[in-house]
Amino acid sequence: MTSTWLDAIKWDDKGLVPVIAQEKDSGDVLMFAWMNREALQKTAELKRAVYFSRSRNKLWFKGEESGHVQTVHDIRIDCDNDVVLLKVTQEGHEPGIACHTGRHSCFYQRLEGKAWHACEPVLKDPESIYK
Repeated sequence: MTSTWLDAIKWDDKGLVPVIAQEKDSGDVLMFAWMNREALQKTAELKRAVYFSRSRNKLWFKGEESGHVQTVHDIRIDCDNDVVLLKVTQEGHEPGIACHTGRHSCFYQRLEGKAWHACEPVLKDPESIYK
């Protein structure tokens, strides 16, 4: 069954679209991922972030292993219809952990001079998150 709103998306040649997850309250960019048509449809239905894992070649319900679920409040697309923005609340730990490294955001490395440095702390040891 074809949905008009899904047809508006400019999917790449693999049937994917890039997705940015942004924390609703703070505005922090938490992560970047990919969605296929089914993932975006499930995200809209469930109001929970569902991505497509390219490495595992399957749907990835954010938090299915870690418990760090993303509740989705708003779904937007950019002016070219080729990037999705999710406004989310990061659940499962206070403050929310979005990154598999145990940090709040996947964007925790800052360029300082000519080297990348971690500028955000590990909030929870990944070894204790993924068992």
